[in-house]
Amino acid sequence: MNYKSTITKEEIALLPSAMYEGKVVVVERDEDVDEALEPLLKANVIGFDTETRPSFKRGLLYPVSMIQLGVEDYVVILRLSKINFSKSIQSILSNEKIIKVGVGIHDDLAALQRLSKFEPSSFIDLQNMVGAYGINEKSFAKMMAIIFGVHVSKRQRTSNWAADLLTETQIRYAATDAWGAKIMYDKLVSGK
Repeated sequence: MNYKSTITKEEIALLPSAMYEGKVVVVERDEDVDEALEPLLKANVIGFDTETRPSFKRGLLYPVSMIQLGVEDYVVILRLSKINFSKSIQSILSNEKIIKVGVGIHDDLAALQRLSKFEPSSFIDLQNMVGAYGINEKSFAKMMAIIFGVHVSKRQRTSNWAADLLTETQIRYAATDAWGAKIMYDKLVSGK
């Protein structure tokens, strides 16, 4: 499959919108973690992302607010602003049999390491992978536009991810990041 190497914002604006529309489980209680993660333990590849409350003050860093993990039809949002970064969560991130795919994951993993030391295993950053397919763009939205011909809104990026209640738009935005990473990986690897 031949992909464009770059794409402009103007070209993206003309593409149809895309957002994850499947099942999302938002976990806000420690006792719900294991059940929510269960379907992902059977997967060979899952999408991965995190969201952190943005800081607009230099030098002020907030802890990770949530982790998103997903497959084609199921995404889990683990609200670390409300639950512990438990051994169950860490074990899926350390599981060498499950590939975790994301975009720009170095900072995500570093931020999670500040919460608790664990051994990340089998992570693939699409930014390091797409060059082999002739794609020079490194942003999630631009890669989705090139690979699938869709426009993914990034308007929610700077919203408050530690808010007591997440909006449906925030939930769908966050789920789209994990789902999108998974489906981009699958399409690139399959060559279809």
